[in-house]
Amino acid sequence: MPLSELITKKNGGPAIARRKSRIDPVPHHHESAPLALDDPSLYVNRELSLLAFQTRVLEEAQDEQNPLLERVKFLSIVGSNLDEFFMVRVAGLKEQLGSGALESGPDGMPPGDELLAIRERVAQLYKAGQDCLRSQLLPGLKREGIHVADYSQLTPAQAAIANRYFAETVFPTLTPLAFDPGRPFPHISNLSLNLAVLIRDPQGTEHFARVKVPDSLPQLVPLQSPAKESKGRAKLSKSSKPAKPQYFVWLEQLIVSNLQSLFPGMEIVDAHPFHVTRDADTAIQQLEAGDLLESVEEGVSKRRFADVVRLEINEAMPAEVLDILLKNLELERGDVYKMKGPLALSRLKHLHSIDRPDLKDKVFVPTLAPALQPQDEGEDIFAAIRRQDVLLHHPFDSFQPIVAFLQQAARDPAVLAIKITLYRVGRNAPVVEALLDAIDNGKQVAVVVELKARFDEESNIEWARRLEREGVHVVYGLMNLKVHCKAALVVRQEKDRIRRYVHLSTGNYNTVTAQLYTDIGLLTCDEAIGEDCTDLFNYLTGYSAKVEYEKLLVAPVNLRDQLEQLIRREIEHQKNGMRGHLIFKMNALVDRRVIQLLYEASQAGVQVDLLVRGICCLRPGVANISDNVRVTSIVGRFLEHSRIFYFHNGGREEVYLGSADMMPRNLNRRVELAFPVEDPKLVRYLRDEVLSAYLSEVVKARRMSADGTYVRDSRHGNRREMNSQEWLIRQSAKRSASS
Repeated sequence: MPLSELITKKNGGPAIARRKSRIDPVPHHHESAPLALDDPSLYVNRELSLLAFQTRVLEEAQDEQNPLLERVKFLSIVGSNLDEFFMVRVAGLKEQLGSGALESGPDGMPPGDELLAIRERVAQLYKAGQDCLRSQLLPGLKREGIHVADYSQLTPAQAAIANRYFAETVFPTLTPLAFDPGRPFPHISNLSLNLAVLIRDPQGTEHFARVKVPDSLPQLVPLQSPAKESKGRAKLSKSSKPAKPQYFVWLEQLIVSNLQSLFPGMEIVDAHPFHVTRDADTAIQQLEAGDLLESVEEGVSKRRFADVVRLEINEAMPAEVLDILLKNLELERGDVYKMKGPLALSRLKHLHSIDRPDLKDKVFVPTLAPALQPQDEGEDIFAAIRRQDVLLHHPFDSFQPIVAFLQQAARDPAVLAIKITLYRVGRNAPVVEALLDAIDNGKQVAVVVELKARFDEESNIEWARRLEREGVHVVYGLMNLKVHCKAALVVRQEKDRIRRYVHLSTGNYNTVTAQLYTDIGLLTCDEAIGEDCTDLFNYLTGYSAKVEYEKLLVAPVNLRDQLEQLIRREIEHQKNGMRGHLIFKMNALVDRRVIQLLYEASQAGVQVDLLVRGICCLRPGVANISDNVRVTSIVGRFLEHSRIFYFHNGGREEVYLGSADMMPRNLNRRVELAFPVEDPKLVRYLRDEVLSAYLSEVVKARRMSADGTYVRDSRHGNRREMNSQEWLIRQSAKRSASS
């Protein structure tokens, strides 16, 4: 549907099939007594909204329209997302209760009530996830020749293969730890899967021991020998299925079946798996830290011993074993989650690596953006950027030109300096290798490495130290602010002038996530943006009190104020008879001030389209408050990560892209960046292709209701309806073919 039609469509759209479940009651009020915009009933609880997102991810695992192994992958994502949710969000709520420093969000729900509501929702998620695995995914895999078997179901030949693997590979890695008056209860590491083992000695006395299931080994043990497995993969049938079925058994079941070898002379009474989650929301005491690098390292190390916040067990675990765990892990029964199936669903990700392309999404090759294709022989990327601003929409457009941009800058004799921010670059980072090459070639290189990027601290510490050893100027973020912006600046001598080439992006300099996340980057040599980037890096690496930038919006300096002014401008346009329209695409909408402004815009008649992948605390469709607001969440093949802010501006459209979500932490406590897209052709592309595709989405879209629930379009399941990500893949291929 063209965006022009979407703009004029007021609170309409396709018919929607509603679910029965509700999250929160819809606020009711009379026109004579309008609600104040800070009324708690106008806000959805942040944590419950995040759990609602996990429900949408789970729906992708339940959706039979998705390839089977992709469904398995989505279920594993639910598991890993819930791990992080407990490590960070639940841990924070528990800390509030423990300290007595209670804080409530805009919805007004106290932390204690939040924890009770979280437990109910998580229990529902676990049940639905286990039901999906047991009744849909495992039978479906079995029909395709992929068997995840219980050890008790193995044939003698399979058991022999499994037991040989245990003896040769697993047994040497295991360390049984006893618990008795002479030996304290062993430390249980975060996210570890363990076995609680009861044994009986020859005198008839029972003892407790713990065995850790090694996470360094495959969690699903293949039951074919390597030679047979590779031979089976090479010989494919007409349906592209392996000629021989594949069998796997869970590692913990294999260990349980061989426990006697760990406790010779003892009787194995019982053994039950359990999975522990600890508080990982490491607090860095930055004001007292003399060395931020050492402080972050110490904080990461302390995670191993942080408080336990969740215990997952098999429902068959007897009460006396559970009591031992509760007492020694210092947990309450409300922290325990009982499962029918395997623990730690995140481990299902290993199944996705099976070589079965027929059970996965169709492979596509990202294309080279036409604007970067050489016009003349020998033309380099700098010439392409001088010709025009270049917009790259990943993963549809290849990320390789960004790597090439930095590699060429590292080798080019005319390049004097390279500056870049690194937030999450991953373990294998060609971007970092290019920076090291630049140092070898005599360039000035400055890198801002954010050490406090949660769960990437260790990787970032390693890169920071390596860069420092090679002579790179490394700045470890800022003491009181996370550096979350994504920017690279190349300074080049061209004849008698200095020209600055800039890359700005909504996503990280990570070649792996660039294939999995949707992000948008801009390559430009615009002078004003180049000057702003210079000022930004001076702010990050030195001392600067600059509060005005010519084109960039920078948090916490001016991003919030400028965005709020742009929203108010749209309200004024609407009041003056010009149609107002805002389209915001982001990962999360939490900030109370921004939500209130969007409510004001709706009340003034501005059409507000919000594409919010995850948390959304705003309630759309509330009478006289948000009648003109529509909220859509898209959960599909790629993680929607780009942030786009579109302002109709009375026909003089403006579009900003950025690194920030509309959350207090992004706007107040991080260094974030929003940058304008000024080329009219690129504005039209973002408006008429990208945003139009997302707003027309049917297959992967859920519309948010005023009560906080999400409902699918009634046309879902019809493969001919709009799937924005697949449509963007096809459009990218068409542009590449025609260039």
